[in-house]
Amino acid sequence: MNLYISPEHIRPARTRRDVLRCAAHGFGALAFESLLVRDGIAKPRVSPLAAKQQHFPAKAKSVIFLFMVGAPSQIDTFDPKPLLKKHEGERLPESFGKVQSQFTDGTTPILSSPWTFKQYGQSGAWVSSLFPHLAQCADDICFVRNFYTESVVHAPAMYQVHSGRILMGYPSMGAWVTYGLGSESENLPAYVVMPQPEGTPEGGTPCWSAGFLPAVHQGTVLRSGANPILHLKPPSGVTPERQRRTLDLVQRMNDLDTGDDDTEMAARISSYELAFRMQSHAPEAVDLSKESEATRKLYGVDDKRTAEFGARLMLARRLVERGVRFIQIYSGGGPVSMQWDAHSDLVLNHEKMCGLTDKPIAGLLKDLKSRGLLDSTLIIWGSEFGRLPMSQSGNGRDHNPHGFTMWFAGGGVQGGQTIGATDDFGLRAVNGYHMRDFHATILQALGLDQHRLWYLHNGRHEKLTDFGGNVIRQVFG
Repeated sequence: MNLYISPEHIRPARTRRDVLRCAAHGFGALAFESLLVRDGIAKPRVSPLAAKQQHFPAKAKSVIFLFMVGAPSQIDTFDPKPLLKKHEGERLPESFGKVQSQFTDGTTPILSSPWTFKQYGQSGAWVSSLFPHLAQCADDICFVRNFYTESVVHAPAMYQVHSGRILMGYPSMGAWVTYGLGSESENLPAYVVMPQPEGTPEGGTPCWSAGFLPAVHQGTVLRSGANPILHLKPPSGVTPERQRRTLDLVQRMNDLDTGDDDTEMAARISSYELAFRMQSHAPEAVDLSKESEATRKLYGVDDKRTAEFGARLMLARRLVERGVRFIQIYSGGGPVSMQWDAHSDLVLNHEKMCGLTDKPIAGLLKDLKSRGLLDSTLIIWGSEFGRLPMSQSGNGRDHNPHGFTMWFAGGGVQGGQTIGATDDFGLRAVNGYHMRDFHATILQALGLDQHRLWYLHNGRHEKLTDFGGNVIRQVFG
């Protein structure tokens, strides 16, 4: 039998181990480097995160996603329901059917909001007294009150908001966006994640995973505090020139036996290059001491209560200025006491969490607007679901995936709007928008066609919106 193996399927005889063995017997790094170039073995490298064209013209160039871990109550923040006060202590009318949540079955008494609502701005948007600073930005915000998800459990609902599916393993929204648009910065990560210092959300790292997309598209986590990125300073006595030569050698050696489909290695190689460039550029980008006193005050960095979250939002603005494509910031994480998960003592929980975030978020909107960056930066505020109009533990609320509020600002969004509604008790969305619609709308703002942004995986053209969502056109006016 004749067995023919085509040349393209033959693995090169030289492996990295062979190269290292040669190097140990006298090959100098520079000599070997020249051999690689001469023999044409080291292929020219194209950055997988190079900026790409939008599918169609759109204003938004970057995204800042503010995710409130644990789920704020829509009926206590942006969706007032006067009937709750009228029927407080009663059971929900039987016409609403059975309401099953994670810990309650819908038979507990109705609980009215402890806070007052007022209308703000020329738009007359309703905002709770929990958000006195954000209320001043009402005319820049588009509130969408009728989103819904499909799980009453935190992690699966988080996965659906972040990746469109209730199961882990799918690419996150930030990964899809960087896959579709690349990055405008060669010296900073394309996709940045800033968790709560106390811990990550229940969904954990799958919330910023690349899933089956090339690994280079996963989120890069920055720490809180004065040093968001560790080990930026090179070792003592190592010059940039020496680092550059060493890195070039390592990269070419990696090329020798790295297959085209090895995305993990490609991501590792790309991270080496990025890390080298970040040593020169990242220290300036993350140095908040360069901000004026007025700006620091705007974000609440001068106040112990708001300093930590304000600093993260200020850093987000600095990263957007420098071309970072997608920034994901978490309010809440780790222990339940540091989440919006108000199963009991709703007042204590929401006043604490709103107190930590209200001024910084308003500061971010005002700062972006004053610098001319709001038009090109899409701001999203939301969570994994909302909370029920009935009580839990007498003074708290259980999870409600059936209808809740998220809002958008900037990035071509028409502010001063309130879109959609929940029923009279704030339980279920009326003509609700699924997470597919949420994602389709975000892609639209960025100039990405949801049906043209796909990746072949297991024989299927996978998309962020699965079989497709409906763009909420009204968001854009």
